[in-house]
Amino acid sequence: MAGHSQFKNIMHRKGAQDAKRAKLFAKLAREITVAAKSGMPDPKQNPRLRNAMISARNENMPNDRINKALQKATSNEDNTQYDEMRYEGIANNGVFLIIETLTDNKNRTASEIRTILNKNGGMLGETGSASFNFDKIGEVKYDSKNISKEKFFDFSIDKNALDVIEEGPYIISTCSPENFSKFRDDLELEFGEPKKSELIWKAKNPIKLEPDIEKKVLSFIDLLEDNDDIQRVFSNINLNQDLEE
Repeated sequence: MAGHSQFKNIMHRKGAQDAKRAKLFAKLAREITVAAKSGMPDPKQNPRLRNAMISARNENMPNDRINKALQKATSNEDNTQYDEMRYEGIANNGVFLIIETLTDNKNRTASEIRTILNKNGGMLGETGSASFNFDKIGEVKYDSKNISKEKFFDFSIDKNALDVIEEGPYIISTCSPENFSKFRDDLELEFGEPKKSELIWKAKNPIKLEPDIEKKVLSFIDLLEDNDDIQRVFSNINLNQDLEE
């Protein structure tokens, strides 16, 4: 019985992981489709689309799923219009959230976000109620083992980087959002395709939480990220290393 129970637990975990990956692929596909519709369907001429495809490949999204998302943008099969909306959330213990969405129903999405926040001691704020705690910046990430750190640092500074930092196995260069496309392209020409490149909301003054409080906050951030319309969630939490592991 113990062996059978362990097998069921393993299968349950695998099922949960598969469901999470399927949801991630759906969000990546939506971003690819929207990016392709917003400009040229050629990633070489569409920086947003190129970023979306890099992210998809780095998450091991199958090529047929990527191609299907591209075809969806150029065909007349699906006329769904997605709006890009940003919501700002305020939670307990000084936690602020930036919630980015791609939605075909703004009222539904706002209602679902409000419900999740309210049920977990938070609230949906007005524009500016959370974003004043963040800077919007471009971030380009590479595996540090694959490049010369010194060369990467010097090159980034020469291209007007805001900062160059090491984070685990990665080396990351940041820039202003206005300079992001050219900055990323310059780095790619010099060092090859990055592990990830994106515009992010970086907390100006990250806060530390007690481990038990942090777990609760991360649990309801997971609920937000599980919503089909929510693409990304940013917080001002300085994550506990033990919890990250």
